[in-house]
Amino acid sequence: MQTKLTGLLGIKYPIIQGGMAWIADASLASAVSEAGGLGIISAMNANADFVRGEIRKCRERTDKPFGVNIMLMSPHVEEVAQMVAEEKVPVVTTGAGNPSRFVKMWKESGTKILPVVASTALAKMVERAGVDAVIAEGGESGGHVGDLTTMALVPQVADAVHIPVVAAGGIADGRGMVAAFALGACGVQMGTRFLVADECTVSEEYKKKVLAAKDISTMVTGKRLGHPVRAIKNSYMNAYAKLEANSNIPDEELEQFGVGSLRKAAKDGNADEGCFLAGQIAGMVNKRQSAKEIVEEVMAQAEKMMEGVRWNI
Repeated sequence: MQTKLTGLLGIKYPIIQGGMAWIADASLASAVSEAGGLGIISAMNANADFVRGEIRKCRERTDKPFGVNIMLMSPHVEEVAQMVAEEKVPVVTTGAGNPSRFVKMWKESGTKILPVVASTALAKMVERAGVDAVIAEGGESGGHVGDLTTMALVPQVADAVHIPVVAAGGIADGRGMVAAFALGACGVQMGTRFLVADECTVSEEYKKKVLAAKDISTMVTGKRLGHPVRAIKNSYMNAYAKLEANSNIPDEELEQFGVGSLRKAAKDGNADEGCFLAGQIAGMVNKRQSAKEIVEEVMAQAEKMMEGVRWNI
């Protein structure tokens, strides 16, 4: 299937793997890229040397295009941004901010730039800065979320910009991909579906929680601090919600309560103290597969649904 996204990135299928912190490493990214999508390595809060190591591991495992997700709030963002340019990484996705100050440097290195946006205002701003496409992510997604749903956000972003739009949030199968096309996107980003991929090195407890999830198994906390996060309900999330609702608890204490919780989930498999980020689509993720099987199943379902229909993608 050829779309504006596959042409832009040089990939076989219009699927980008989400850049999930403590999860999206060289193992998963290379497997998704080998399967025909675009695998993503998460830079999270790591320094340049750590991310460079993952980039080189990925290149040892695949000669296909891949990308790095850079969280713009990271304390190491400047050095990681520079290193990505030095390594001539094919694609960069960004989150938690506006990447405009890095666009010139990345474009000079030949890197394609796809910021994650949660509003039309940010989409138009980064388009003016010269990015190549935007990822419009709705609040159904796991991790940091915005207010708008994917259904409402994607068509408005598609109308607001002239560059390709990728839909994200609440997409885990071919039906979601076809819906994204109908909304004006030319590709999708999926995170939660890849959590249970064989090549995903996340903890076994994490995978079990995703597989056991139902449609109402996630919740959002963190609005009080200005950065809401969606994760699977557990004792940690319930405790956080209670602290957040208590006006006597200072923001600093609430912030401290969250430190290290994602790593406890992703690497330690701590069922009670970990924050298991996942999207609302987790209730549809019910089997373990290789990254290749996931990508090919999504594409087969999408292509079957699209038979006999004309699309402007």
